[in-house]
Amino acid sequence: MPETSAARDAILSRIRHANAGVTASARESGYRNIQRAYQQSSGMDRDTILNVWIERLRDYDAQIFETTQQGIADSIAVALHAHGQKSAIVADHFSQELLPEGFYWQREASATTDQLNTAEGALSTCEVAIAHTGTIVLKGVRKLTLLPDRYLCVVYQNQVVETVPEALRALEQFATQPLTFISGPSATADIEMTRIRGVHGPRFLDVVLVRD
Repeated sequence: MPETSAARDAILSRIRHANAGVTASARESGYRNIQRAYQQSSGMDRDTILNVWIERLRDYDAQIFETTQQGIADSIAVALHAHGQKSAIVADHFSQELLPEGFYWQREASATTDQLNTAEGALSTCEVAIAHTGTIVLKGVRKLTLLPDRYLCVVYQNQVVETVPEALRALEQFATQPLTFISGPSATADIEMTRIRGVHGPRFLDVVLVRD
C-alpha cells in the first residue's frame, strides 16, 4: 500500500475512534454552539450590493455587460462579438429563447472533451453570486468552466447576495450536488510572482448582469 494511502487510513481510523462515543444529538448540539461572530446577513442596500459585486469582478479583470430581461439575447451577442466569437458551448439548462441568432450553439451534453477544449467559449447562468468576494456559484458545470478559454455567465440581480453565509443558505437545496465557485478569470503565479492566466479554467470571464 502506498505510504500516502496508509497515512490517510490511519488518520481516518483515529477520527472514527475518537467520535465513536459521540451521539448524533451531541454532535448537533456542538455544531449549534459554535461561535459565529462574523457577518451573516446583508448590511447594504440592493444598489450598493450590486456595485460592490461589479467592482470586485472588474478588479479580477472580468468584463460586465448590464441589461434588462428583454435585452439578454442582444447583450450575449454584444459580448461574443466583442471577442470575435461565432459559437459557444451552452449549459444544458440554458433557455433557448435567450440565445441570439447568428451563432452556432452546441449543448454541453453533446460536446466531447475535445470540443470543449477547442471551443471558442462557454455560456451558462448561475445559482447565486456573492458581492463580498466577487464570486459566481454554478451548479454542475465544472467541465464547462474548466476547458473553454472564455466563459460568459448570465446573472440576475436578485441572485446577488452580500455575504458568503447568505449564499450558502441559498445553496442548501443543492447540498448534495457539485458546485463551482468562480472569482474572476483563472489565474495563478509562480515563485517569481509571474501571473499566468488560464491554468485552472478560462482566461477570460464575461458577465451579463440582468437588472429589473
